[in-house]
Amino acid sequence: MNSFILLIASFLVGTHILAFFGISIPVVQVGGGLIVIANGWAMLKRKDEDDRQGEMGKNVNLQTIFQSAFFPLTLPLTVGPGSISVAITLGANEPQHLGPNLWVIFEAVIGCAIVALSIFLCYGFADRLAAAIGQNAMNIILRLSSFLLVCIGVQILWNGASALLRSL
Repeated sequence: MNSFILLIASFLVGTHILAFFGISIPVVQVGGGLIVIANGWAMLKRKDEDDRQGEMGKNVNLQTIFQSAFFPLTLPLTVGPGSISVAITLGANEPQHLGPNLWVIFEAVIGCAIVALSIFLCYGFADRLAAAIGQNAMNIILRLSSFLLVCIGVQILWNGASALLRSL
């Protein structure tokens, strides 16, 4: 639910907040791309066993889970700077006429609902999947996902940087 609300809010009001502060979309793309690259690189360089063993011994209660549901689980881990910058970019490119604008907003709500449902399913079955495929396969998937995250960050960065370079 947090991911859905954050994506929709970014889509609908993100450009207005950027306009208030005088920030352009390409600058958001460059900043978001840099953060995505940094997060992907940190995940790629992270040690496997040391991080997980420290977390497994903790006692977790329901209040701790609810406090962590938005930060850090939703923001920045699930819906981070990359997806927020994409949502703001899509919101900035929506039509300005009322008819097409309502249709685009409806499409954005449906798209964000699909993303939120996939997040719910992935988090809901993550423990079963991890147990089924084993620790070595999880490490391989983590490394490949980290590399893809770096590549996505480079693409977001490049989209923003090329727009900034064209404006010179």
